[in-house]
This record gives sequence, C-alpha cells and structure tokens, in this order.
Amino acid sequence: MNHTGDKSFKCSECDKCFRQKSDLEKHKNIHMGQKPFKCSDCDKRFNRKAHLQLHKMNHTGDKPFKCSECEKCFKTKVNLQLHEMIHTGQKPFKCAECDKCFCRKSDLQKHKKIHIAHKPFKCSQCDKSFNRKAHLQLHEMNHTGDKLFKCFQCEKCFKTKTILQLHEMIHTGEKPFKCTECGKCFRRRSDLQNHEMIHTDHKPFKCSECDKCFRRKANLQLHKMNHTGEKPFKCSECDKCFRRKSDLEKHEMIHTGHKPFKCAECHKSFNRKAHLQLHMMNHTGEKPFKCSECDKCFRWKKCLQLHKMAHTGEKPFKCLECDKSFSQKGNLKLHKMIHTGEKPFKCLECDKRFCQKASLKLHEMVHTGDKPSKCSECDKCLRSKQSLELHKMAPCHHFYFVWHF
Repeated sequence: MNHTGDKSFKCSECDKCFRQKSDLEKHKNIHMGQKPFKCSDCDKRFNRKAHLQLHKMNHTGDKPFKCSECEKCFKTKVNLQLHEMIHTGQKPFKCAECDKCFCRKSDLQKHKKIHIAHKPFKCSQCDKSFNRKAHLQLHEMNHTGDKLFKCFQCEKCFKTKTILQLHEMIHTGEKPFKCTECGKCFRRRSDLQNHEMIHTDHKPFKCSECDKCFRRKANLQLHKMNHTGEKPFKCSECDKCFRRKSDLEKHEMIHTGHKPFKCAECHKSFNRKAHLQLHMMNHTGEKPFKCSECDKCFRWKKCLQLHKMAHTGEKPFKCLECDKSFSQKGNLKLHKMIHTGEKPFKCLECDKRFCQKASLKLHEMVHTGDKPSKCSECDKCLRSKQSLELHKMAPCHHFYFVWHF
C-alpha cells in the first residue's frame, strides 16, 4: 500500500490516478470492456467482484446493514453511513462559492457545476441546456412522456426512481423525519426543514412588489405570478392555464374522467385526495376547525379563515372597476364578470349562459325537473336550499300548520 497518500499509478487511457496497482488493474477493465464476474442467476456481468456481490443482493434481498435510529436496512456499509447523516444532520462537504453543504463529495461536485455557466448538455427538441446529462435525460421525458418507474401498489408511473421511492412511502406510511418541537413526521427532510420554520416564524423570502414574506423560495416564486399574471402550464384540451404543473395535472382529470380516490363508505370516487378527505367528513361529521368568536366549526382551515372575516369585517379583495370589496378572491372573480359580461357556463339544452357553475346547475333542473330540497313540514319540493328557506318563511306556510294543528 502507498502510505504517503500519493496516487502514483496512472491509467494511460484516461489519466486517472490510483494509490494501488491492483486498483489500476481493476479500473483498466472499464476501457477493455472486460467483465469476468458473471451472475449465476441472470447472466449479468461485472468488471469487479464487489459489484457482482452487491448485484446478487437484488436476487437474495439481503440488506445486512441496519440503521440503529430507524431500523432501515441497506446493502452496503457506505449507504448506511450516508443514510445516518440524515439523523445526525452531518454534511461534511461544503461549497466554497455559496457555503451549501452536502453528505457526499459527488453531490458537491455536481453542485459546483451550477456556479460554472457551462451547460454542455443541450436538448435537441427545444434548445434548453443543462449542466448535467441526468438533468437533460429527465427533461427529455417532458417531450417523450416517458415515465419508466412504476409503483406496484397503484401502477402510477414516475420519471425517476427517487420520486417513485418517495411516492411508495404513501403506501407504507413511512415518515422518517420527525419534528423535535411537535412530533409531526415527514417523508422528506426538506419538508421537515420547511415545517420547522413554523416554530421559528422565520420567513426569509420577501416579495419585492408587496413586501409579503415566505418560508420557502418556491412559495415566493409562485406568489410572484400573482403580480405578473404568469400561468405557464396550459391544458391541451380547453386552453385553461395554471401557475403550477400539479394544478394542471389535477385539472386534466376532469377531461379524462379519472377518479382514483374512492370512498370506502359509499364507493363515491374523486379526482383529488383532498376532495375525498373532505367528503369523508360527511360520514364522520368531523369539523376540526372551531371559531374562537362564536364556536362555529368547519371542515377546512380555509373555511374558518374566511368565516373569521365576518367578525373582523375584512374584505381584502377589491374590484378596480367599482371599488367594491370582497372577503374571498373567488367572489371578486365572479363579480368582475358583471363588468366584462363574461358568462362561461352554457346550458346544453337551451344555450342560456351563466356567470357561475352553481347557477347553471340550478337552471338545468328546469329541464330535468329535479327538486332535491324537500320541506320537512309539508313535503313540498324545491330546486334550491335558498328557495326552501324562503318557502318556510312564507306566511301561507305558517297558516298551513295552524290550520292543520
């Protein structure tokens, strides 16, 4: 062994240097294409015995190295040591340019390319350039639509193995990153770090337009689109645009009719998990968000926040045409249609148009004859809950009951 730390054994093909002659000999196999170590299970070949032994674990399922913190197991000691840094927070490799730290030297070397403007990997479809080949390959999937990694639980497909592994935690319920303040657990370390800012109230990302602050840079960038009006993700079916790709993907389910989230109680299906969770509260009667002013309870935190504005009188959304203010952004959008004359919701029976989808649905009952709101006192049926309430207040309604009783 070379004890001086010198790398005196140099490869004549690529100039890579090694401390030991045996390491150089093993390395030469890469250039020669020689792979003398063959797997007896699948005939795959390797240029190193250690690589073959590691590969065999795919067949046997062996993971002999176990984490003492969370009991997760790994094939190699190196992978275990890298994993343990998650629990210790250790990141020994620091970037000299921006002070960002990494667990692995290879991750630091990849990161350093960000500071170098050179982007040698160019997309042939759209001329976008990247500083890593892996990033180019991932980007090219946007053009091809390829999603190579499939979940065996729900058959959903993903572009990268990392995203698949993260998704699989939904099925296993695994959340290895725990907040020391409140005990809440997360699938990703980055999600834990973002959550921890709630306890510190640290919001380092400030909007230059309105001085609003955010905990995450991604949230600031998303917020800035409110000022610019930018919505880069467009639906190919109806041309509706969105700020986030995830919002577009959720919207596209409307056109495909895909509803993967099914209620175990009544078998009703939904295209969003949040909608299923909200629906489940109909069965449980759960309303976890309580108003401190009047004790009224709500299913969603957002509904509680909107309700609180009734007590404060706050109406932050103002119409620039007539200065009328609203407590909800959605109500402002509906109001603006008065000025623009826009009526996007059309009846397929008679071509009558409406500003609101709810108004269209109510109108469609004229054609179908549906009257879902029934009076518990006299069994009269009406089209809307509002009509039912007006019916109950009518003097003739009260007279009906005086006469009968």
